[in-house]
Amino acid sequence: MVLNSEYASHKLLIANRGEIAVRIIRTAQRLGIATVAIYTSSDALSPHVAIADQAAHLQNHTSDQQQLASESKLYLSSAIIISICRQYQVTMVHPGYGFLSENEEFALSVEAAGMIWLGPKPDVIRIMGLKHEARSLAANAGLQLVPGSQGLVNTLNEALSISNAIGFPVILKATAGGGGMGLLVCRNSSDLSECFISARERATSLFHNGGVFIERYYPAARHIEIQVFGNGLGDVVHMGERECSVQRRHQKVVEEAPSPFVTSHPGLRENMCDAAIKLCRTIKYSSAGWIAYNYRRSYLTYCEPGTVEFLVDDESGVFFFLEMNTRIQVEHAITEAIHPGLDLVEMMLAQGIAQRSEAKGLDHASPSMTQAIYDKNLVESRVHAIEARVYSENPSEGFKPSPGILQFVEFPEENWLRIDSWVSTGTEVTRFFDPLICKLIVTGSTREQAISRMVQVLKACKVFGPPNNLAYLASICDNTIFKEGKATTRFLDNFDFSPSAFTVLSAGIEMTIQDLPGRRIGLGIPQSGPMDSQAFSAANILAGNTPEMEALEIVTLPGAGCKLKFHSFAIVAITGKPATVKINGEQVSMWARLTVPKNAVLDIAGLPSPGFRVYLAMRGGFPEVPQYLGSKSTSMGFGGYQGRSLRVGDQLTLSSQPSSEEDGTGPVAFLLPKSLIPVYPQDWVIQVLAGPHDDAEILTPTGNTKFYSTKWSVSSSSNRMGIRLESNQSIDWARNTGGDGGSHPSNILDNGYALGTVNVNGDTPVILTNEGPDMGGYVCLCTVATGERWKLGQFSPGSTVTFRKISWQDAQSCMKTSFRWIEAVQAVVAGSQPYMGFVDGTLEGRELSGILHRIGWLPGSSRPAVTFRQAGDSAILIEYGEMHLDFVLRARVHALESEVRKKNIKGIWAFAPCIRSTMCHYDPSVISQADVLAILLNMERSLPDSASDLQFPGRKVTFPIVLDDQWSRDALQRYMQTTRNSAVYLPSNIDYLARNNGLEGGIDEALQKLMGSAWLVFGVGFYLACPFLVPIDPRCRLVGQKMNPSRTYTPSGAVGIAGPVAAIYPVVSPGGYQLFGRTLPAWQTWGKGPDFASDRPWLLQPFDQVVFEPVSEERYLEIEQEFYAGQYKFKIEPVVFSMADYITFTDGIKQEIVEFKRKQAEGTTREEAHETELLRVWQAQKAAKVLPMVLADDTDIEPGSTSITSSLSASIWKIKCQPGDVTQSADDILVILEAMKTEINVLVGEENVGKVVKSLGKGIVEGASVQAGDILVWFE
Repeated sequence: MVLNSEYASHKLLIANRGEIAVRIIRTAQRLGIATVAIYTSSDALSPHVAIADQAAHLQNHTSDQQQLASESKLYLSSAIIISICRQYQVTMVHPGYGFLSENEEFALSVEAAGMIWLGPKPDVIRIMGLKHEARSLAANAGLQLVPGSQGLVNTLNEALSISNAIGFPVILKATAGGGGMGLLVCRNSSDLSECFISARERATSLFHNGGVFIERYYPAARHIEIQVFGNGLGDVVHMGERECSVQRRHQKVVEEAPSPFVTSHPGLRENMCDAAIKLCRTIKYSSAGWIAYNYRRSYLTYCEPGTVEFLVDDESGVFFFLEMNTRIQVEHAITEAIHPGLDLVEMMLAQGIAQRSEAKGLDHASPSMTQAIYDKNLVESRVHAIEARVYSENPSEGFKPSPGILQFVEFPEENWLRIDSWVSTGTEVTRFFDPLICKLIVTGSTREQAISRMVQVLKACKVFGPPNNLAYLASICDNTIFKEGKATTRFLDNFDFSPSAFTVLSAGIEMTIQDLPGRRIGLGIPQSGPMDSQAFSAANILAGNTPEMEALEIVTLPGAGCKLKFHSFAIVAITGKPATVKINGEQVSMWARLTVPKNAVLDIAGLPSPGFRVYLAMRGGFPEVPQYLGSKSTSMGFGGYQGRSLRVGDQLTLSSQPSSEEDGTGPVAFLLPKSLIPVYPQDWVIQVLAGPHDDAEILTPTGNTKFYSTKWSVSSSSNRMGIRLESNQSIDWARNTGGDGGSHPSNILDNGYALGTVNVNGDTPVILTNEGPDMGGYVCLCTVATGERWKLGQFSPGSTVTFRKISWQDAQSCMKTSFRWIEAVQAVVAGSQPYMGFVDGTLEGRELSGILHRIGWLPGSSRPAVTFRQAGDSAILIEYGEMHLDFVLRARVHALESEVRKKNIKGIWAFAPCIRSTMCHYDPSVISQADVLAILLNMERSLPDSASDLQFPGRKVTFPIVLDDQWSRDALQRYMQTTRNSAVYLPSNIDYLARNNGLEGGIDEALQKLMGSAWLVFGVGFYLACPFLVPIDPRCRLVGQKMNPSRTYTPSGAVGIAGPVAAIYPVVSPGGYQLFGRTLPAWQTWGKGPDFASDRPWLLQPFDQVVFEPVSEERYLEIEQEFYAGQYKFKIEPVVFSMADYITFTDGIKQEIVEFKRKQAEGTTREEAHETELLRVWQAQKAAKVLPMVLADDTDIEPGSTSITSSLSASIWKIKCQPGDVTQSADDILVILEAMKTEINVLVGEENVGKVVKSLGKGIVEGASVQAGDILVWFE
């Protein structure tokens, strides 16, 4: 059609997005045409942006919030797009479909700018875009119209008169409408009277044209369209018909070619195609077309592809003209499928170029304009094609769009399958645009084969994330009416489809998906999983699952219940904290197998009793929740459903359960014996293993005794990351500071943490739980035994805990006890007699040491001291030397790990190295602590005395960085406004670093130092493979304290320093490091990009070297976009870190190092003294604002008054009632509590409806703290 050399001289802008933009770019690339994509902020990571040769950001120069609000409108901004075309020297514009594809003014603007408009001429767009004018033109061409108005209807009386004449029902249509919008069916005069005015107003709002017209509505009809293409010279060809009768809300969802209806009616295809051709030729030759519209005083000509749409009576086969779409259609792919080699986009490009040539259009004799070729294909090809449109929408909720992250995308591959898509794993479907995910196009030698293949594909596609219509489409294609080719436009009106799913009506305080054992990766990737593994496993067993199957973990309290609507029959079980459970209002038992009928509502409301978490298991789990790094557990922005707690409106697919599986009578099919059901206390005793840091170096002997004898209270600030403990007892430290680790005695140089360890932050113990960090800079006094960790899941705010030390052997007994209980539950559910009931398993405490072994330093030896510390029953912490940052010690740690890894020892599964230590994680069911210790000792003894000859291969990775960036400054500004406004490190972290390190050159010198050295990766962990970095050059090792308190917000990619160590924040998070710049994170959640993988979303590893390359903020934004789109490639070079070279280098600058450290020490001393005073003032100011605890002493209340009490320890967030209020509803909110960073509504309740609020409880004011049982509201 067009020579390749002609294509190469052009540049094409695609004025669209999504799958059509991708599809157009692919054809252009095949032809050698340069492409330009346009995009909005929310589309920055979309594939059409990544695969185009160039991409331009659609911006309207407003605030970020306004920009997001106008996202969809930006693709309609013709002036902005024309400006981009000029800027990028575009020669052709393809509008795709939707947006500006049928916008006359935009087409005129493109042509006026000297570019080729790849679409029908503007005059044709106008006439065919206004449906009432298209009807008139079709009538003049001799086509039969659907009975209706002759033109626009301006008054209600006129509308009623016409409707009465043609007969109801009628359909009221917006003349400028499209895509199923602007249509209203009126079944009688009352309907028409009610909606006429609103229909015109809606048309004005949607299409900027309030014109409407009326047509007779045919409920049972066929929607059949003819694909045409014109060259603008009067030559028009057709490619046959497509049937689009399967529609929801007047929008097509399944299309096919050829039409089964047309095929069964001989002669109908020829008649319809002839009518379509006649109309297109009339546009060229009809004087009426020119006289009636007098548009630009030129003949109307049709060129480019278009679709003439007809309504066909299902009984008679009579067809009526509906409208003409003067653009490429969504469903064009099935026409291409039945005509081998046809590419309509290529034809459009060729026609556009030909129009500018002497030929003025494609040659009528060319193959693409030869009707005989298409006719032959239609007769001889014997190919049947079906297209299904896959939308991110919820069919059971009226096809409501379902925006969200596509957590896993996998399409099948077949030679008879074509997929036009724009999504992949990690794609976000936003609320701003049409939720089309992809189009599935199958072909078969027969219609029956094509349908069978389509059903196969729909069931094989994996698009896991928010709800979509895949199951709905499969149900359509598997339906007898569709299979028989009898589907009309009303087919889906009463289509019976019930998803195998449930919908969240209320989500309690927190509801997440968890599984066992969670993730066992290390590197700061949380293990996740259920907090109470015992109740979780029991729920699964009762529901008929394996103990490890994914299930729901729910925090629910009175007034904050969980309510689920089941769209299909389900078998479930509920265990854990005592709660009231109802199915359709009927109370049922916990710790039982329950049957939930279709369309039933399951209601779970926690009771004011000890315990904290409820577990809900459903037979078969959640098959469309994908695994992430080997687990379905919800964690920090990944796993579970959307990487977050479930919310109202969320819908999760269930495993299909035939209702015949219902066993027993009524909803309770099986009840666990009471002897096996645990009773949760208010006061807990938890068995722990001593260490790693509860020895005399850290705590005084008295302090050690006091720590283990204290009855600690669980704070309301606890969550799945950690359980914060409170007491009026202070911790008696054996030292005044943490040395190089920090100024507080709880500080140490960063090291690994074990799951369940009791970490002390300042003077506050925190039990690190399932989402906690695996590395950090605070001491850990003891660690909860693995067999006891399930208890942590039932700690509630206000409950107490006392720690009791046990041995490693005792810990194994605890584990066996928990296993035996699970086996007992399995036995009784299977019908056997259990050999045990529930056993708490608490053992007698012992005086035990957390230090397993010590190798002392010998005078004159180059071998450092080594301490092997117990870190629970499944880890050992190995510490080298003194509490100093020393490259020699870190090299020794690396050498030890390397030797152990070489042995490939079964049971040792991970190391967590950091500054001067490593945490060896092992599986105690595979290998004992004694055996691990022996192996570690042997490996340590095998290392050479000196580390000077050690070499470590790694990579040098270059990171772009913005120094003193706006995002870090914004984070500090937010901190000063919301947390603390005066500190030694405010308002500038970098200025503080300069002063703290004695740098006279201020910020400039500090930044020069920070950029003056490559950085060695000492450790990878804490959270999400966060790298811990140390400058190789000692003269560049700046130090700084952690912010106190920490920030609540840190941008991803921020780089900061605490102590002598720097870190790159992997995601938006809290943090306390002193920020000096922003780079790319070393974490890519979806593993996109050449340096990541889906099973390895982290970049760095120990002994890699990081080099920072300063860039501007503008360039950083470009790089960041490339990074998240998976297009950025880091500069990575192999490198070897040689200890000999390092020692030689440092020996040569010894004097400089000494002088640097002297100034650094002086600066640090000054700044620490200043901060001490500033902190004292701030704490005094803060203390003056603290409200006293509420005292539940209400002696002035009359006898007979009733009250509502707090169900847990919390603070008063909002008071929503006042004395004299009369309660109206059980769901009215009286008070909003805040605990665990969650708002908890305290409701009136059924028993208090109609009562009068007499007063608030004593001391109840906003901001006050309350304990469980404190009175909140009194009623008369």
